[in-house]
Amino acid sequence: YDVDSKSTNLSKHDFLGQACCTLGEVVGSLGSRMEKSLGGIHGKKCGTIIVKAEELSNCRESVMMQFCGNKLDKKDFFGKSDPFLVFYRSNEDGTFTICHKTEVVKNTLNPVWQAFKIPVRGLCNGDYDRTIKVEVYDWDRDGSHDFIGEFSTSYRELSRGQSQFNVYEVINPKKKGKKKKYLNSGTVTLLSFLVDTEVTFLDYIKGGTQINFTVAIDFTASNGNPAQPTSLHYMNPYQLNAYAMALKAVGEIIQDYDSDKMFPALGFGAKLPPDGRISHEFALNGNPQNPYCNGIEGVMEAYYQSLKSVQLYGPTNFSPVINHVARYAASVKDGSQYFILLIITDGVISDMAQTKESIVNAASLPMSIIIVGVGPAEFDAMIELDGDEVRISSRGRYAERDIVQFVPFRDYIDRTGNHILSMARLAKDVLAEIPDQFLSYMRTRGIKPSPAPPPYTPPGHPLQTQI
Repeated sequence: YDVDSKSTNLSKHDFLGQACCTLGEVVGSLGSRMEKSLGGIHGKKCGTIIVKAEELSNCRESVMMQFCGNKLDKKDFFGKSDPFLVFYRSNEDGTFTICHKTEVVKNTLNPVWQAFKIPVRGLCNGDYDRTIKVEVYDWDRDGSHDFIGEFSTSYRELSRGQSQFNVYEVINPKKKGKKKKYLNSGTVTLLSFLVDTEVTFLDYIKGGTQINFTVAIDFTASNGNPAQPTSLHYMNPYQLNAYAMALKAVGEIIQDYDSDKMFPALGFGAKLPPDGRISHEFALNGNPQNPYCNGIEGVMEAYYQSLKSVQLYGPTNFSPVINHVARYAASVKDGSQYFILLIITDGVISDMAQTKESIVNAASLPMSIIIVGVGPAEFDAMIELDGDEVRISSRGRYAERDIVQFVPFRDYIDRTGNHILSMARLAKDVLAEIPDQFLSYMRTRGIKPSPAPPPYTPPGHPLQTQI
């Protein structure tokens, strides 16, 4: 496409052509360099596209760098220059690819650019001695930026940090060729260099962080009488209802990360036997002192049993179950445990203000909330709780991070009746945000993963060595 505006709508830009290929084609081409003709516009040659592949090194470091310039050449007729830097990574075939541009610092020959962070993969693909080329330009409004000069370096040189080794002469080869007395077009100095290793969700799991998974199920009357086939809680002997399906889909994946596989399972919005009191956080297994169920199968069993004993009622209050899990999360903030609450509900929420307050409070705790909406209701309130569009707030306080992920179950019902496929899609989308929510909690608290324990070696007989 030829870009015509800042719009993300492709129809607002001019289509220039297209090509399709597989990753295998690119990697399998000579030198992993694939050239393809662009097509897509009838009767017109659209040029060619070249795709080059290079396998990423297993490098997880990022680096934060800051540069300043000194006595750069004056390029503007009326003012000084408006300098910016362009960084290039060298490729295996000797060509260069842009990997970073700094911002423009206006009207100065001695700019200080803002520090920037870049993955070491992006800078040199983890090869510390590979050339990094840097060009210095004077910005012009019409896009015809003036070249001031260039220098080259490597990650290994930059890693020495601020020192006499990291003051670079900016050279303009054309000027150098013409003028005998030409020294340079100014200098660029590295001010700081900080390496940071990117840690992943799995680093924490390997280091022993426990995932605690809690389920909360909506037992309000709007679900319909469980004895009727129209009810969302209908117990069909031949297939799972929407609640059971959502529970199984998400639970079976999360349970692999939960080492003891004991899950507290709660219900809300029902009248309980024997006296008919209304509860918004009752244990599905009927034991408030120990609401834990053994595995997802145990949760399913407790769910089916409670459907037989409780009376569906109302209203639909979320805050009690959120506060229930938050109490546990508040007691272990050291990164050794993380809590995930799965709420499965049929819709309209009655205690929106209290729920928002609970979520804002929970956002500073090691927990995430997944809401799966089942049935045909309008889920506007749920979409609001999922802070993707607008960060959720309560009484003027904003949640410190987004901890809610909402998905409507109906988007995943496979028309062909392939429930395995729809459950896999649901689980993937429901769990997509958890690792980032988890990492944002750990990062803001400065919690690093513990080192993984050494691999297990079974106690065996010492090897008999032949003398």
